[in-house]
Amino acid sequence: MRTRKQKIIRVVIGIGIFLVLLILLFFAFRNTILDKAIEKISTKLETDYDSKFSVKEATFQGLTGVSMKEITLVPKGQDTLFSIQKMETSVSFWHIIVGKVQLGTLHVDNGFVQLVKKGNVKNFEAFLKRDTLSTNTSEKRDYAELAYNLISKGLNLIPTDMNVKNLAFRLDDNGKKSNIKFNELRLADKQLETSIRVQTNTFTQRWKIKGFADPRNKRADIAFTNIDTGAIKLPYFDERFNLKSSFDSIRVNVENIDMSGGELHIDGFSSIKNLKVNHAKIAKKDVVIKDARFDYRLLLGEDFVSVDSSSTVQLNKIKFNPFLEFNTEEDTIYKMKVVIPQMKAQDFISSLPEGLFTNFEGMEAEGNFDFNLSFIFNKNKPNDLVFDSKLNKNGFKITKYGEANLSKLNGEFVYRAIENGRAQRGVLVGNANPNYTPLSDISPYLRKSVLTTEDPSFFSHKGFITEAFKQSIIQNIKTKRFSRGGSTISMQLVKNVFLTREKTLSRKLEEILLVYILENNRIVSKERMLEVYFNVIEWGPNVYGIGEASNFYFQKHPSQLNLNECLFLASIVPRPKGFMWKFNDEGNLRDGAVKMQNYLTNLMLRRGVLTADDTIYKSFPVHVSGRARSFIRIKEVDSTVIDSVDVLDEFDF
Repeated sequence: MRTRKQKIIRVVIGIGIFLVLLILLFFAFRNTILDKAIEKISTKLETDYDSKFSVKEATFQGLTGVSMKEITLVPKGQDTLFSIQKMETSVSFWHIIVGKVQLGTLHVDNGFVQLVKKGNVKNFEAFLKRDTLSTNTSEKRDYAELAYNLISKGLNLIPTDMNVKNLAFRLDDNGKKSNIKFNELRLADKQLETSIRVQTNTFTQRWKIKGFADPRNKRADIAFTNIDTGAIKLPYFDERFNLKSSFDSIRVNVENIDMSGGELHIDGFSSIKNLKVNHAKIAKKDVVIKDARFDYRLLLGEDFVSVDSSSTVQLNKIKFNPFLEFNTEEDTIYKMKVVIPQMKAQDFISSLPEGLFTNFEGMEAEGNFDFNLSFIFNKNKPNDLVFDSKLNKNGFKITKYGEANLSKLNGEFVYRAIENGRAQRGVLVGNANPNYTPLSDISPYLRKSVLTTEDPSFFSHKGFITEAFKQSIIQNIKTKRFSRGGSTISMQLVKNVFLTREKTLSRKLEEILLVYILENNRIVSKERMLEVYFNVIEWGPNVYGIGEASNFYFQKHPSQLNLNECLFLASIVPRPKGFMWKFNDEGNLRDGAVKMQNYLTNLMLRRGVLTADDTIYKSFPVHVSGRARSFIRIKEVDSTVIDSVDVLDEFDF
């Protein structure tokens, strides 16, 4: 027994001596080792990235400290990528022994990192190459393990004691310049404080980041505010994308990052005050969200990444629980669920972002509602897309309209189309207008044709066709662009009467909400909606309403239109100003237009909308006899035919 203990003691002593010798050797040759390490990095950067990396002076300080001076990285023939005058850091020796790099301290004096783009040439282009990365896509990733390793390594590189002075981050995108300079950044005793100066071509500001930061325990609570008065402006985006954005403050909290049972849990919250965004594709005016907060619980597993349904999003007084998941267990599946618990309707209306829903400003309502949305998309089975939504109302009633008074559809009003941001001539929707045509006086063929082409289920749906909307989503995903919409007659009516034709996020969101309110609160009957629709939509250049259209094309009253004429009119609803391209140089419909009419006729016959007797005169050609004929390029036009330019001048554009 004693002999065994002696052997163990000898082994321990031997290991100890070996480690001491190893440490002594390391300290004896550490500057040489450091020089070799820098040389190795320099060679790799020159070989793989055609860039020159240099350190003028590098020495060890104390047991674990490293000091370097005049560190630069310059891509060949390009502007310097970064330059640091002096940097001192310490590394935990024992962590290096076990294969981990963990910074203890970091002091940086005077330096910059800059990204420069001149024409199409970037000084960081070489570092965007991906050919050096593994392209083995057959090897399945463990998302939880990958994320945890990246987070752990990243946090280990954040020192617990940090002091950075005069470090600038510069961006020069063909003259669009931004300079974010850290005058001072201090992290000591888990308290972070910064002083930042931001300068662009359009503004100069001073920012402050302050709060609690504990990289070793993976926790933080940091606030981002403005030292000067006014909101914090985002640099670069205003010049590059014409996107102006600002906010009063941002707070980011990370409460927990934990790996257990093969799953990674990340908990915390983030909030923003008075977010303001301005872009032509979003809305005509500033969009303002006064108070937004996201209490998040992120879950990552071997084959999924998700935002757990226990997370909460708050926009002013609106609170909802989101669920998002990306899953690759069998197929690649995207899931989304949104649950808005029961809330007051007025709280919802008053919480809508300012500037995004201008037609709702001033609207008042009573009652409550709750809402559920479910979306599932299988990348390998796109046609199996699931899109379901349900809104439950409890005493919901609009007591006062905003700018868009939906009830005006029930009475007489003046309609003005908007072309290129300008209001066109007024069209009276009412019996005092001689061109106004009640629904009962419009040819049944036209009603049937337009409903077939635009909205077959108009009289049965409540503003939206779920299946058409699903197919629209599928098509847009497949083409990776917005190539198809799911617009109903209800949506077209709201867009024409209450909204502009601008293609903005604001207009589309307002359209959806206004249609829902119109169709689900019995404000206007379906028959009245269809009647107004026929009397306001554009049928040609400066031609509004079916009364004007019937005369413009055929010199007829809408009640006298035959089947072929109605099929033609239905076919031009999507692009009325291009009607002339449906005709050849003899004034007859082109073959493609005739085929489309035959297709629509057969479709209506199959659906029982038409009978065989309705098609007796189907072989008769469409003859344009009204002023529209002057827009059609016909051979050998004699001098009595009015020049199309003169006809255009006759219209009151």
